[in-house]
Amino acid sequence: MEQPPRQNRNVTNIMQIERVLAREVLDSRGRPTVEVEVTFGGHAGRSIVPSGASTGQFEAWELRDTTDHWYDGTSVRTAVKHVNEILGPAILGLNAVDQQAIDQRLIELDGTPNKSRLGANAVLGVSLATAHAAAAGQRVRLDQHLHQVWRDVTRIQTGQEAAPPSIPLPMVNMISGGLHAGGNLDFQDFLAIPVGAPTYRVALEWIVRIYRHLGKLLNKAGFEGTLVGDEGGYGPHVTSPHAAAEFVVRAIEAAGLQPGSDVCLGLDVASTHFYENGRYRLIASGGQELTSSQMVDLLDDLVAKFPIISIEDGIADADWDGWRLLTDRLRTKVQLIGDDLFVTNHQRLREGIEKDVANSVLVKVNQIGTISETMQTIRLALDNNYWPVISARSGETEDATIADLAVATGAGQIKIGSVARSERLAKYNQLLRLEEYLGEQGNYQGGKIFEHRLKRTN
Repeated sequence: MEQPPRQNRNVTNIMQIERVLAREVLDSRGRPTVEVEVTFGGHAGRSIVPSGASTGQFEAWELRDTTDHWYDGTSVRTAVKHVNEILGPAILGLNAVDQQAIDQRLIELDGTPNKSRLGANAVLGVSLATAHAAAAGQRVRLDQHLHQVWRDVTRIQTGQEAAPPSIPLPMVNMISGGLHAGGNLDFQDFLAIPVGAPTYRVALEWIVRIYRHLGKLLNKAGFEGTLVGDEGGYGPHVTSPHAAAEFVVRAIEAAGLQPGSDVCLGLDVASTHFYENGRYRLIASGGQELTSSQMVDLLDDLVAKFPIISIEDGIADADWDGWRLLTDRLRTKVQLIGDDLFVTNHQRLREGIEKDVANSVLVKVNQIGTISETMQTIRLALDNNYWPVISARSGETEDATIADLAVATGAGQIKIGSVARSERLAKYNQLLRLEEYLGEQGNYQGGKIFEHRLKRTN
């Protein structure tokens, strides 16, 4: 699709922010969240902030009115007020195209390390909406504007040019457990990763086919293959992580695809949420209590038995020694993603790099609170050979910004949820559009990003 030429980024008089408006809307779980609109010169940008259920203790602070009767103590009316009365007025007249200057102003206004004064949900809403408005004002797609911001961040941090945009490989939720599905399984997500698909469009078709066959297999076996969890994955009451992984493998085969070459598996263990007093308590799996070493043994056994290529939060965020054990054992075999461990925070990621744990970082914009800080973390990861994985939250919306962010930064992977529920499909569908817009320039690497980094033995 032909795009108009980009306007000069130094022209500020026609890009000065004129109005910022926030309101309380609802996310995919029916919980309140913040929506922000930024306008100037007849152009407008709007964005909605996501919210997590499985949250890490080091995340930026999501401000809610817990003592308010409105929405039973989940209201975000104070965060909305902070946008309308503090953040919005402070950026009026600033150049909407200068994302880093806008974000720095927002950070300064809050003034706390975790955005606890004004709320990360308030700050992020303004940051995201500004990017949408800037793209509209320049008459370019959001991914194009974000790629220019990414180029600016890259020049500042590395002095070099950024790689071109690329369509990411999807990591797709098939079976849900943990806090996403009422604790039916200890592990939070079992994912399918279509490493052998030649294009994103083909990858998505494969995933939909697998998902449908998985539902049939679960129902036939007497498990729940119809109802779904927060992210659209099935929530069966299977007995163990091994059983869940086996169902996904069987669904891949039923779809006419080859496990391990066409489609691999991923795990989101979310182990922080069953880590107590130095032990991992697997309640759904029979009440086991495992040491860090035993938890690593369990994950190693799963990798040996199934075509698993990615493990997220296999060890708890406070268990650095356990992460050391896991990294030493599995980093040449699988992608080891830190989510609760790193929380998209470049300082925590740097600590992980210095301690040489994990080899990947999950990237969630609301864990840190601004687009610029999110990009700084992605840049730090790439510069240190860690793989960034752009991710949605369990409480999502129709906002598809993260799809554009993944393409703009060339992150390579995206984790949205399953292929059910429209708040997930909004992102998958946006990636279909972007693949069409970019054509050969879409630079889809798919599973090739794993080829030279992992030495699988199973």
